[in-house]
Amino acid sequence: MRLSVIIVNYNVKHYLWQCLDSVQRAARGLDVETWVVDNASTDGSIDFLRSQFPDVHYVENTENVGFARANNQAIRESTGELVLLLNPDTFIAEDTLQHCIQFFEQHPQAGALGIHMVNRDGSFARESRRGLPTPATSFYKVLGLNRLFPRHPRFAHYYMGHLPEFADGQVEVLSGAFMMLRRTALEQVGLLDETYFMYGEDIDLSYRIGMGGWECWYTPKLMLHYKGESTQQTSFRYVYNFYHAMLIFFRKHFARRYWFAWICVEAAVLGMGFLSMVRKWLKRGIKWLRIVIGLNRLHTPHPETLLFIGSDEAWTTVQDICHRAGLDASRGSELPAKSTVMHCIFEVTADGRPYCNMLWQMVNGSRQGLHCDYGTFNLQSGKLILPNDIFS
Repeated sequence: MRLSVIIVNYNVKHYLWQCLDSVQRAARGLDVETWVVDNASTDGSIDFLRSQFPDVHYVENTENVGFARANNQAIRESTGELVLLLNPDTFIAEDTLQHCIQFFEQHPQAGALGIHMVNRDGSFARESRRGLPTPATSFYKVLGLNRLFPRHPRFAHYYMGHLPEFADGQVEVLSGAFMMLRRTALEQVGLLDETYFMYGEDIDLSYRIGMGGWECWYTPKLMLHYKGESTQQTSFRYVYNFYHAMLIFFRKHFARRYWFAWICVEAAVLGMGFLSMVRKWLKRGIKWLRIVIGLNRLHTPHPETLLFIGSDEAWTTVQDICHRAGLDASRGSELPAKSTVMHCIFEVTADGRPYCNMLWQMVNGSRQGLHCDYGTFNLQSGKLILPNDIFS
């Protein structure tokens, strides 16, 4: 087997359906197996998916064992020379898997490979490639210097802002949302550290791959990452898990050599976690206050909420869905020249290269100043998928 695709799922069956659909298209003509590890979902994910994707290998856990442990379960059972860790709230282009497999063939020292992740609004997800969070790099990020100097090779090293967005490049840390790995490298440095329940395990593995003499690379193939359905980033649990993972990594790899910096960074990380929660609560409170006193009507630049781009048959169904959901919808043949909508919905057709085309339109729209969230509609599934909602 050339490639094993591994996806860990927890209560996001409709996003996972779309992810599997994109993987299935990208795997045509390739030697690929797909594994789904379900962490005790309560939404009937496996029963929903098994009949539609019968060739997928399913692992059903009786409890939520976390991201690292669940991935390790499938890594041990799978047989691919390459292993792809993929988030369920994503979709990839039709040529992504073939391109990445060829990349490993052309780069024999590559131990891990990541790609150009696209946010829900079409913008570049900076976590697609990162620098190692050393004490200095972490300190610059905590101070906000990476925002003030977004392309500085030192101050913006956390997101490696000095590297071009659309060019191959060797990096230090890749995202676990899409991380393709060479199995021989995994066998040498070990699997994901299960000390991390969620977040941080990708940084730890990237670091160990580099220390093992392998290379981590970034290549600009596109992937949408909704980043908000699998994990609720406004919740206390998200903030706690994220900053706790950073502390685990720092204690594991840097505490002995930089004991004073470790104390400073630990205090800063805890402080940033607290401030992050306060900031999110304040934003939410202000939003609701504006609704209560009616100020939101003075700042609503979107006369329409949803623009659909697709076929006549699909448009009829989308209209019915939007009517039932109380959504305003219109139809167009291309993205608008300016932000007149809050959501742009693309139809996923049974033929052609819809995922690839959608991704490039999203990126081009973002670069031209179009600010909106993107979603999809598929007649086969009958689901209208938005970043935070599913309608049918």
